[in-house]
Amino acid sequence: MQRVAFKMKLFPGLKEEYKKRHDEIWPELSALLKETGVSDYSIFLDEETNSLFGVLKVTDKANLDTLPAQAVMQKWWAYMGDIMESNPDNSPVSVPLTEVFYLP
Repeated sequence: MQRVAFKMKLFPGLKEEYKKRHDEIWPELSALLKETGVSDYSIFLDEETNSLFGVLKVTDKANLDTLPAQAVMQKWWAYMGDIMESNPDNSPVSVPLTEVFYLP
């Protein structure tokens, strides 16, 4: 398993909407992530900065590169685009983070 961490940005005042949408994650998206080898996926919010911090485990990081081509992923990005910083293709602006410490 490989761990992956990244940060994104939520628009101000939309914490509850972001949480609601993730509490109601689409079954087909959840299934796609699991089929891609994603597990132990969490997203945290820094309420002072509206920064989102995501961390997940994946069997092979290269599998994550297949997600943007999936229709359900594109649909999810479009659904989330009104509440967070997004790229022109609707994907979230996501900055990879470098691990500097790990205590297994």
